[in-house]
Amino acid sequence: MTEISARDRKSNKGVNPKGAALATRVLELVASGQASSRAELAQLLGTAPSTISLTVAELVERGLIAEEGTQSSTGGRPRRVLRAGSADEYAVAADVGGRHARIGVVLPGNGVRDVANVPFEIADGPETALPRLAEHLESLAQQRGRDRLRGVGLSLPGPVDVAAGAVVLPSRMPGWNRFPVAAWLEERFGVPAVVDNDANCMAVGEQSVRPAEHRRTITVKIGTAIGAGVIVDGNLYRGATGAAGDITHIRIESGADIPCSCGNTGCLETVASGAALVRILHERGVDVASTEDVVQLATDADPEATRAVRRAGDHLGRVLAANVNFFNPDAVYLGGILSTLEPFVAAVRSQLYESCHPLATEHLTIERAILGADAGLVGVGLFALQRALARALGDAGGDATNRFHTVAAPRKG
Repeated sequence: MTEISARDRKSNKGVNPKGAALATRVLELVASGQASSRAELAQLLGTAPSTISLTVAELVERGLIAEEGTQSSTGGRPRRVLRAGSADEYAVAADVGGRHARIGVVLPGNGVRDVANVPFEIADGPETALPRLAEHLESLAQQRGRDRLRGVGLSLPGPVDVAAGAVVLPSRMPGWNRFPVAAWLEERFGVPAVVDNDANCMAVGEQSVRPAEHRRTITVKIGTAIGAGVIVDGNLYRGATGAAGDITHIRIESGADIPCSCGNTGCLETVASGAALVRILHERGVDVASTEDVVQLATDADPEATRAVRRAGDHLGRVLAANVNFFNPDAVYLGGILSTLEPFVAAVRSQLYESCHPLATEHLTIERAILGADAGLVGVGLFALQRALARALGDAGGDATNRFHTVAAPRKG
Protein backbone atom coordinates (compact mmCIF):
# COMPACT_ATOMS: atom_id res chain seq x y z
CA MET A 1 0.00 0.00 0.00
CA THR A 2 2.76 2.43 0.88
CA GLU A 3 5.38 3.09 -1.78
CA ILE A 4 8.51 0.99 -1.28
CA SER A 5 11.84 2.72 -1.78
CA ALA A 6 14.52 1.45 -4.14
CA ARG A 7 16.76 0.86 -1.12
CA ASP A 8 14.11 -1.38 0.45
CA ARG A 9 13.69 -3.35 -2.76
CA LYS A 10 17.41 -3.98 -2.98
CA SER A 11 17.91 -4.82 0.69
CA ASN A 12 15.06 -7.34 0.65
CA LYS A 13 16.26 -9.29 -2.35
CA GLY A 14 16.30 -12.97 -1.56
CA VAL A 15 14.19 -12.57 1.55
CA ASN A 16 13.80 -15.72 3.66
CA PRO A 17 10.62 -17.56 2.55
CA LYS A 18 9.71 -18.35 6.16
CA GLY A 19 10.13 -14.69 7.06
CA ALA A 20 7.95 -13.64 4.14
CA ALA A 21 5.25 -16.11 5.18
CA LEU A 22 5.28 -14.78 8.74
CA ALA A 23 5.17 -11.19 7.50
CA THR A 24 2.18 -12.10 5.35
CA ARG A 25 0.29 -13.56 8.32
CA VAL A 26 1.16 -10.57 10.51
CA LEU A 27 -0.13 -8.18 7.85
CA GLU A 28 -3.30 -10.23 7.42
CA LEU A 29 -4.14 -10.23 11.13
CA VAL A 30 -3.43 -6.53 11.57
CA ALA A 31 -5.26 -5.48 8.40
CA SER A 32 -8.36 -7.51 9.34
CA GLY A 33 -8.45 -6.10 12.86
CA GLN A 34 -7.92 -9.48 14.52
CA ALA A 35 -4.70 -8.29 16.16
CA SER A 36 -3.59 -4.81 17.18
CA SER A 37 -0.50 -5.52 19.29
CA ARG A 38 2.66 -7.63 19.25
CA ALA A 39 1.35 -9.68 22.17
CA GLU A 40 -1.87 -10.55 20.33
CA LEU A 41 0.12 -11.51 17.22
CA ALA A 42 2.40 -13.79 19.23
CA GLN A 43 -0.59 -15.47 20.85
CA LEU A 44 -2.55 -15.98 17.62
CA LEU A 45 0.45 -17.18 15.61
CA GLY A 46 2.09 -19.23 18.35
CA THR A 47 5.39 -17.49 17.63
CA ALA A 48 8.05 -16.18 20.01
CA PRO A 49 7.47 -12.52 20.97
CA SER A 50 11.02 -11.65 19.91
CA THR A 51 10.36 -13.03 16.40
CA ILE A 52 7.11 -11.10 16.16
CA SER A 53 8.81 -7.88 17.29
CA LEU A 54 11.49 -8.29 14.63
CA THR A 55 8.90 -8.92 11.91
CA VAL A 56 6.76 -5.98 13.01
CA ALA A 57 9.81 -3.71 13.10
CA GLU A 58 10.68 -4.66 9.52
CA LEU A 59 7.10 -4.01 8.36
CA VAL A 60 7.05 -0.66 10.15
CA GLU A 61 10.32 0.30 8.45
CA ARG A 62 8.79 -0.57 5.06
CA GLY A 63 5.72 1.53 5.84
CA LEU A 64 3.32 -1.43 5.68
CA ILE A 65 2.41 -1.24 9.37
CA ALA A 66 2.22 1.84 11.58
CA GLU A 67 2.31 2.19 15.36
CA GLU A 68 0.29 4.73 17.27
CA GLY A 69 -0.86 5.38 20.83
CA THR A 70 -1.04 2.69 23.47
CA GLN A 71 -3.58 0.26 24.84
CA SER A 72 -3.81 -1.02 28.41
CA SER A 73 -2.31 -4.40 29.24
CA THR A 74 -2.79 -6.86 32.10
CA GLY A 75 0.74 -6.20 33.29
CA GLY A 76 4.04 -4.69 32.27
CA ARG A 77 4.43 -1.83 29.79
CA PRO A 78 1.43 -0.52 27.79
CA ARG A 79 1.16 -2.06 24.33
CA ARG A 80 1.68 -0.02 21.18
CA VAL A 81 -1.33 -0.17 18.86
CA LEU A 82 -0.64 -1.55 15.37
CA ARG A 83 -2.56 -0.74 12.21
CA ALA A 84 -2.01 -1.60 8.57
CA GLY A 85 -0.68 1.12 6.27
CA SER A 86 -1.55 4.76 6.66
CA ALA A 87 -4.67 5.88 8.49
CA ASP A 88 -5.63 7.79 5.34
CA GLU A 89 -5.52 4.73 3.08
CA TYR A 90 -8.72 2.89 2.20
CA ALA A 91 -10.54 0.62 -0.23
CA VAL A 92 -13.86 1.15 -1.97
CA ALA A 93 -16.13 -1.87 -1.98
CA ALA A 94 -19.52 -3.09 -3.12
CA ASP A 95 -21.70 -5.95 -1.89
CA VAL A 96 -23.89 -6.78 -4.87
CA GLY A 97 -27.40 -8.20 -4.88
CA GLY A 98 -29.84 -8.84 -7.69
CA ARG A 99 -31.38 -5.36 -7.76
CA HIS A 100 -29.07 -3.19 -5.70
CA ALA A 101 -25.52 -2.86 -4.37
CA ARG A 102 -24.36 -1.71 -0.94
CA ILE A 103 -21.25 0.43 -1.41
CA GLY A 104 -18.86 2.11 1.00
CA VAL A 105 -15.34 3.01 2.05
CA VAL A 106 -13.50 0.36 4.10
CA LEU A 107 -10.57 1.36 6.32
CA PRO A 108 -7.73 -0.78 7.68
CA GLY A 109 -8.94 -2.61 10.80
CA ASN A 110 -12.57 -3.02 9.54
CA GLY A 111 -13.88 0.54 9.80
CA VAL A 112 -16.54 1.45 7.23
CA ARG A 113 -17.66 4.88 6.06
CA ASP A 114 -19.99 6.53 3.54
CA VAL A 115 -22.23 3.48 3.17
CA ALA A 116 -25.10 3.74 0.69
CA ASN A 117 -27.42 1.53 -1.33
CA VAL A 118 -27.39 2.17 -5.07
CA PRO A 119 -29.35 0.62 -7.97
CA PHE A 120 -27.65 -2.36 -9.60
CA GLU A 121 -29.37 -4.66 -12.06
CA ILE A 122 -27.29 -7.82 -12.11
CA ALA A 123 -29.44 -9.18 -14.96
CA ASP A 124 -28.11 -6.38 -17.21
CA GLY A 125 -24.76 -8.23 -17.42
CA PRO A 126 -21.27 -7.00 -16.55
CA GLU A 127 -20.70 -4.80 -19.61
CA THR A 128 -23.66 -2.63 -18.63
CA ALA A 129 -23.82 -3.01 -14.85
CA LEU A 130 -20.13 -2.64 -13.94
CA PRO A 131 -19.56 0.81 -15.52
CA ARG A 132 -22.57 2.17 -13.63
CA LEU A 133 -21.31 0.70 -10.36
CA ALA A 134 -17.80 2.01 -11.05
CA GLU A 135 -19.18 5.54 -11.29
CA HIS A 136 -20.59 5.27 -7.78
CA LEU A 137 -17.32 3.84 -6.42
CA GLU A 138 -15.30 6.51 -8.22
CA SER A 139 -17.45 9.17 -6.60
CA LEU A 140 -16.65 7.72 -3.16
CA ALA A 141 -12.94 7.71 -4.00
CA GLN A 142 -13.00 11.31 -5.19
CA GLN A 143 -14.72 12.43 -2.01
CA ARG A 144 -12.24 10.53 0.17
CA GLY A 145 -9.11 11.45 -1.79
CA ARG A 146 -8.33 9.51 -4.95
CA ASP A 147 -4.58 9.43 -4.26
CA ARG A 148 -5.17 7.41 -1.07
CA LEU A 149 -7.26 4.68 -2.72
CA ARG A 150 -5.44 1.36 -2.36
CA GLY A 151 -7.91 -1.32 -3.46
CA VAL A 152 -11.33 -2.18 -4.86
CA GLY A 153 -13.48 -5.12 -3.73
CA LEU A 154 -16.65 -6.65 -5.17
CA SER A 155 -18.81 -9.25 -3.42
CA LEU A 156 -20.97 -11.25 -5.85
CA PRO A 157 -23.93 -13.61 -5.24
CA GLY A 158 -22.53 -16.54 -7.18
CA PRO A 159 -19.70 -19.12 -7.31
CA VAL A 160 -16.40 -17.26 -7.66
CA ASP A 161 -13.02 -18.37 -8.96
CA VAL A 162 -10.95 -15.94 -6.90
CA ALA A 163 -7.74 -16.71 -8.80
CA ALA A 164 -9.38 -15.65 -12.07
CA GLY A 165 -11.44 -12.91 -10.42
CA ALA A 166 -14.61 -14.16 -12.11
CA VAL A 167 -17.88 -15.90 -11.37
CA VAL A 168 -18.33 -19.37 -12.81
CA LEU A 169 -21.65 -20.84 -14.00
CA PRO A 170 -23.75 -18.58 -11.78
CA SER A 171 -27.53 -18.87 -11.67
CA ARG A 172 -29.60 -15.72 -12.12
CA MET A 173 -26.54 -13.84 -13.46
CA PRO A 174 -26.83 -13.87 -17.27
CA GLY A 175 -23.67 -12.79 -19.08
CA TRP A 176 -21.39 -12.97 -16.03
CA ASN A 177 -19.94 -16.45 -16.56
CA ARG A 178 -16.12 -16.17 -16.69
CA PHE A 179 -16.23 -12.41 -17.23
CA PRO A 180 -12.90 -11.08 -15.79
CA VAL A 181 -14.44 -8.80 -13.17
CA ALA A 182 -11.28 -8.27 -11.07
CA ALA A 183 -9.17 -7.47 -14.14
CA TRP A 184 -11.83 -5.04 -15.35
CA LEU A 185 -11.83 -3.26 -11.98
CA GLU A 186 -8.02 -3.09 -11.85
CA GLU A 187 -7.89 -1.53 -15.29
CA ARG A 188 -10.65 0.93 -14.41
CA PHE A 189 -9.23 2.07 -11.04
CA GLY A 190 -5.51 1.36 -11.37
CA VAL A 191 -5.27 -0.39 -7.98
CA PRO A 192 -5.46 -4.05 -6.86
CA ALA A 193 -8.97 -5.49 -7.09
CA VAL A 194 -10.58 -8.61 -5.64
CA VAL A 195 -13.83 -10.48 -6.25
CA ASP A 196 -15.33 -13.09 -3.95
CA ASN A 197 -18.54 -14.89 -3.06
CA ASP A 198 -20.94 -12.88 -0.88
CA ALA A 199 -21.17 -15.49 1.90
CA ASN A 200 -17.37 -15.69 2.14
CA CYS A 201 -17.17 -11.91 2.40
CA MET A 202 -19.84 -11.83 5.09
CA ALA A 203 -17.97 -14.48 7.11
CA VAL A 204 -14.69 -12.57 6.92
CA GLY A 205 -16.31 -9.25 7.76
CA GLU A 206 -18.14 -10.70 10.75
CA GLN A 207 -15.01 -12.49 11.95
CA SER A 208 -13.15 -9.17 12.09
CA VAL A 209 -15.44 -7.83 14.84
CA ARG A 210 -15.96 -11.02 16.83
CA PRO A 211 -14.05 -12.17 19.96
CA ALA A 212 -10.61 -13.58 19.23
CA GLU A 213 -11.55 -16.88 20.90
CA HIS A 214 -14.26 -17.50 18.27
CA ARG A 215 -11.92 -18.98 15.67
CA ARG A 216 -14.19 -21.72 14.26
CA THR A 217 -17.45 -20.31 12.95
CA ILE A 218 -20.18 -20.72 10.35
CA THR A 219 -21.75 -17.57 8.93
CA VAL A 220 -24.92 -18.05 6.91
CA LYS A 221 -26.32 -15.45 4.54
CA ILE A 222 -30.05 -15.92 4.04
CA GLY A 223 -31.55 -13.62 1.44
CA THR A 224 -33.03 -14.33 -1.96
CA ALA A 225 -30.56 -17.24 -2.01
CA ILE A 226 -28.61 -19.05 0.73
CA GLY A 227 -24.86 -19.30 1.23
CA ALA A 228 -22.40 -20.00 4.05
CA GLY A 229 -18.82 -19.08 4.87
CA VAL A 230 -16.62 -21.18 7.14
CA ILE A 231 -13.87 -19.83 9.40
CA VAL A 232 -11.24 -22.26 10.72
CA ASP A 233 -8.50 -21.07 13.09
CA GLY A 234 -9.49 -17.50 12.36
CA ASN A 235 -9.12 -17.83 8.58
CA LEU A 236 -11.60 -18.34 5.76
CA TYR A 237 -11.69 -22.01 4.83
CA ARG A 238 -12.38 -22.73 1.17
CA GLY A 239 -11.86 -26.48 1.01
CA ALA A 240 -10.05 -28.51 -1.64
CA THR A 241 -11.92 -27.02 -4.61
CA GLY A 242 -13.43 -23.91 -3.05
CA ALA A 243 -16.78 -25.50 -2.22
CA ALA A 244 -16.53 -25.40 1.59
CA GLY A 245 -19.74 -24.11 3.13
CA ASP A 246 -21.99 -25.07 0.23
CA ILE A 247 -25.12 -25.86 2.21
CA THR A 248 -27.31 -24.42 -0.56
CA HIS A 249 -27.73 -27.71 -2.41
CA ILE A 250 -28.15 -30.10 0.50
CA ARG A 251 -31.36 -31.94 -0.26
CA ILE A 252 -34.40 -31.62 2.01
CA GLU A 253 -36.87 -34.51 2.16
CA SER A 254 -39.98 -32.31 2.14
CA GLY A 255 -38.78 -30.49 -0.99
CA ALA A 256 -38.05 -33.59 -3.04
CA ASP A 257 -40.06 -32.57 -6.13
CA ILE A 258 -39.07 -28.89 -6.35
CA PRO A 259 -36.51 -28.20 -9.10
CA CYS A 260 -33.36 -26.28 -8.20
CA SER A 261 -31.10 -24.16 -10.40
CA CYS A 262 -28.33 -26.76 -9.92
CA GLY A 263 -30.39 -29.34 -11.87
CA ASN A 264 -31.41 -31.44 -8.86
CA THR A 265 -34.63 -31.25 -6.88
CA GLY A 266 -35.40 -30.54 -3.26
CA CYS A 267 -32.29 -28.51 -2.39
CA LEU A 268 -32.32 -26.32 0.73
CA GLU A 269 -32.57 -23.22 -1.44
CA THR A 270 -35.88 -24.44 -2.89
CA VAL A 271 -37.60 -24.47 0.52
CA ALA A 272 -35.75 -22.00 2.78
CA SER A 273 -34.50 -19.08 0.69
CA GLY A 274 -36.20 -15.76 0.09
CA ALA A 275 -36.99 -16.79 -3.48
CA ALA A 276 -38.58 -20.00 -2.17
CA LEU A 277 -40.72 -18.05 0.30
CA VAL A 278 -41.95 -15.75 -2.49
CA ARG A 279 -42.94 -18.83 -4.50
CA ILE A 280 -44.58 -20.58 -1.55
CA LEU A 281 -46.64 -17.55 -0.50
CA HIS A 282 -47.61 -16.76 -4.09
CA GLU A 283 -48.93 -20.30 -4.45
CA ARG A 284 -51.03 -19.70 -1.34
CA GLY A 285 -52.58 -16.61 -2.89
CA VAL A 286 -50.49 -14.03 -1.01
CA ASP A 287 -49.54 -10.96 -3.04
CA VAL A 288 -45.70 -10.94 -2.84
CA ALA A 289 -43.12 -10.20 -5.51
CA SER A 290 -39.83 -10.07 -3.61
CA THR A 291 -38.06 -11.20 -0.45
CA GLU A 292 -38.56 -7.69 0.89
CA ASP A 293 -42.32 -8.18 0.54
CA VAL A 294 -42.11 -11.39 2.55
CA VAL A 295 -40.10 -9.68 5.29
CA GLN A 296 -42.56 -6.82 5.47
CA LEU A 297 -45.52 -9.18 5.82
CA ALA A 298 -43.77 -11.23 8.52
CA THR A 299 -42.78 -8.04 10.35
CA ASP A 300 -46.44 -7.05 10.31
CA ALA A 301 -47.31 -10.47 11.83
CA ASP A 302 -49.15 -11.76 8.76
CA PRO A 303 -50.02 -15.36 9.76
CA GLU A 304 -49.26 -16.97 6.36
CA ALA A 305 -45.91 -15.19 6.05
CA THR A 306 -44.94 -15.92 9.65
CA ARG A 307 -45.77 -19.61 9.25
CA ALA A 308 -43.73 -19.84 6.04
CA VAL A 309 -40.78 -18.01 7.61
CA ARG A 310 -40.79 -20.32 10.64
CA ARG A 311 -40.86 -23.35 8.37
CA ALA A 312 -37.92 -21.99 6.37
CA GLY A 313 -35.95 -21.43 9.58
CA ASP A 314 -36.72 -24.99 10.64
CA HIS A 315 -35.34 -26.34 7.33
CA LEU A 316 -32.16 -24.28 7.65
CA GLY A 317 -31.74 -25.33 11.29
CA ARG A 318 -31.88 -29.00 10.36
CA VAL A 319 -29.15 -28.58 7.76
CA LEU A 320 -27.01 -26.50 10.10
CA ALA A 321 -27.44 -29.07 12.88
CA ALA A 322 -25.66 -31.71 10.80
CA ASN A 323 -22.84 -29.25 10.13
CA VAL A 324 -22.58 -28.19 13.77
CA ASN A 325 -22.41 -31.81 14.93
CA PHE A 326 -19.68 -32.51 12.40
CA PHE A 327 -17.66 -29.29 12.61
CA ASN A 328 -18.27 -28.32 16.28
CA PRO A 329 -17.87 -24.55 15.75
CA ASP A 330 -17.66 -21.85 18.39
CA ALA A 331 -20.48 -19.88 16.79
CA VAL A 332 -23.15 -19.76 14.12
CA TYR A 333 -23.82 -16.25 12.81
CA LEU A 334 -26.92 -15.46 10.77
CA GLY A 335 -26.92 -12.66 8.22
CA GLY A 336 -28.98 -11.54 5.25
CA ILE A 337 -32.46 -10.04 5.17
CA LEU A 338 -34.28 -13.09 6.57
CA SER A 339 -32.08 -12.99 9.68
CA THR A 340 -33.84 -9.75 10.64
CA LEU A 341 -36.98 -11.78 11.39
CA GLU A 342 -37.19 -13.11 14.94
CA PRO A 343 -39.47 -16.07 14.01
CA PHE A 344 -36.87 -17.22 11.49
CA VAL A 345 -33.93 -16.90 13.91
CA ALA A 346 -35.90 -18.57 16.71
CA ALA A 347 -36.72 -21.53 14.47
CA VAL A 348 -33.05 -21.97 13.48
CA ARG A 349 -31.91 -21.75 17.10
CA SER A 350 -34.60 -24.18 18.30
CA GLN A 351 -33.70 -26.74 15.67
CA LEU A 352 -29.99 -26.54 16.51
CA TYR A 353 -30.61 -27.17 20.21
CA GLU A 354 -33.05 -29.96 19.43
CA SER A 355 -30.95 -31.78 16.82
CA CYS A 356 -27.34 -31.29 17.96
CA HIS A 357 -25.46 -33.25 20.57
CA PRO A 358 -25.46 -31.31 23.88
CA LEU A 359 -21.67 -31.15 23.84
CA ALA A 360 -21.77 -29.38 20.46
CA THR A 361 -24.16 -26.68 21.73
CA GLU A 362 -22.89 -26.35 25.30
CA HIS A 363 -20.92 -23.18 24.49
CA LEU A 364 -22.25 -22.53 20.99
CA THR A 365 -23.07 -18.91 20.18
CA ILE A 366 -26.06 -18.52 17.83
CA GLU A 367 -26.57 -14.88 16.92
CA ARG A 368 -27.38 -12.44 14.18
CA ALA A 369 -24.37 -10.88 12.48
CA ILE A 370 -23.21 -7.84 14.47
CA LEU A 371 -22.33 -5.97 11.27
CA GLY A 372 -25.74 -6.73 9.78
CA ALA A 373 -26.03 -5.54 6.18
CA ASP A 374 -22.44 -4.22 6.27
CA ALA A 375 -20.76 -7.58 6.96
CA GLY A 376 -20.17 -8.48 3.31
CA LEU A 377 -19.08 -4.95 2.48
CA VAL A 378 -16.50 -4.95 5.26
CA GLY A 379 -15.26 -8.43 4.31
CA VAL A 380 -14.60 -7.69 0.65
CA GLY A 381 -13.08 -4.32 1.55
CA LEU A 382 -10.65 -6.06 3.89
CA PHE A 383 -9.83 -8.53 1.12
CA ALA A 384 -8.98 -5.59 -1.14
CA LEU A 385 -6.78 -3.92 1.47
CA GLN A 386 -5.02 -7.20 2.18
CA ARG A 387 -4.39 -7.77 -1.53
CA ALA A 388 -2.86 -4.29 -1.76
CA LEU A 389 -0.66 -4.95 1.28
CA ALA A 390 0.41 -8.31 -0.11
CA ARG A 391 1.34 -6.74 -3.42
CA ALA A 392 3.36 -4.08 -1.61
CA LEU A 393 5.12 -6.79 0.41
CA GLY A 394 5.83 -8.70 -2.79
CA ASP A 395 7.30 -5.55 -4.35
CA ALA A 396 9.52 -5.24 -1.30
CA GLY A 397 10.96 -8.70 -1.84
CA GLY A 398 8.43 -11.03 -0.19
CA ASP A 399 6.46 -13.70 -2.02
CA ALA A 400 3.00 -12.81 -0.82
CA THR A 401 1.06 -11.26 -3.67
CA ASN A 402 -1.63 -13.94 -3.61
CA ARG A 403 -1.28 -15.15 -0.05
CA PHE A 404 -3.86 -12.95 1.68
CA HIS A 405 -6.73 -13.61 -0.68
CA THR A 406 -6.43 -17.37 -0.72
CA VAL A 407 -6.60 -18.78 -4.24
CA ALA A 408 -9.37 -21.28 -4.82
CA ALA A 409 -11.47 -22.81 -7.55
CA PRO A 410 -15.20 -22.01 -8.03
CA ARG A 411 -17.33 -22.33 -4.92
CA LYS A 412 -20.94 -22.26 -3.84
CA GLY A 413 -23.82 -20.68 -5.71
